[in-house]
Amino acid sequence: MDRGAVVLMTDHSSTEGSHGPLEKAVELLTGAPPLSIDARHFMSGGRGQVSFGKTGFWMEVASEGLVVSPKALIVYEIPPADRGRLVAFQRQLSPEGPLSFGVDPDSWCNATDKRRTADCFRRDGIAQMETIALCQPDWGTALDAFERLGQDVWARPTVGAGGADVFHLTTRTQLRAALGHYAASEQDWLLSRDARNVTKDGRRHQFRVVVLHDRVLRVCEHVQADPDMPCNESRGAVSTVIPTEDLPPQYRRLAVAATRSLGLPFGGVDLATENGGVVFEVNVHPTLDVPGGLETIAIPFVQAHLRVMTQGAGVVTG
Repeated sequence: MDRGAVVLMTDHSSTEGSHGPLEKAVELLTGAPPLSIDARHFMSGGRGQVSFGKTGFWMEVASEGLVVSPKALIVYEIPPADRGRLVAFQRQLSPEGPLSFGVDPDSWCNATDKRRTADCFRRDGIAQMETIALCQPDWGTALDAFERLGQDVWARPTVGAGGADVFHLTTRTQLRAALGHYAASEQDWLLSRDARNVTKDGRRHQFRVVVLHDRVLRVCEHVQADPDMPCNESRGAVSTVIPTEDLPPQYRRLAVAATRSLGLPFGGVDLATENGGVVFEVNVHPTLDVPGGLETIAIPFVQAHLRVMTQGAGVVTG
């Protein structure tokens, strides 16, 4: 039985690597490493149990002989496709107070489901490219959306990761191929008007802006040599960290407003500055296993948990 540990809960099957910087951050800030728990125990179908009592909040995994009352609980590195399986656990964490810090499942869903992202941005006036959601459409419905958006669009799944299954479409042939791809994989998808975020030499260009409350922690400039490929590092884009002050204030404010629109206190915002500036999406858990990720993101993120922890009893989580 362990009382008062800082618990780091991640999906141990993930190869993303964000748990490493978070473990280091906790040890640097507290003098001890966190207790690591596999989030899959607390997803639907898992054997983890949660209980509340006079002595506080407890997490138990009987198969591992684990019983812990966390001093702080940090949840991270949960793959987008599996976040829905963690909702029941999240709802047990947020009756009131510090338990609710950044773990609201509705906010996670707002960011993970791109249909809801577009709806939130539309409601709050967050600049975005015109988007039409498609739920396993027939050819006529897809073609109508394609033509309404100017026949220069990006197709993407409603729940995606790392730029996978994302296509730039400018012809009916490409649209038909995308329609078949999403039908075969049984994915709902969206079409968005192209943002024209292309440099003079023909490369795609956008930024990843990591926000914590109203602070911009980190800014990366992404440049993609192939203008028909997503501007993700995993798809070949080159990422360069730039000083946060090099991103003009209006785009820093746009990134903060986008996270707030979704109900998140923290996130990685993908945006373009061309044509007045537009937001593409907000990532619930931006990758931390990047150069400088420990210092610029992981440490402030853990500090936010520890700061909230001192403001009230119970569990805090990100």
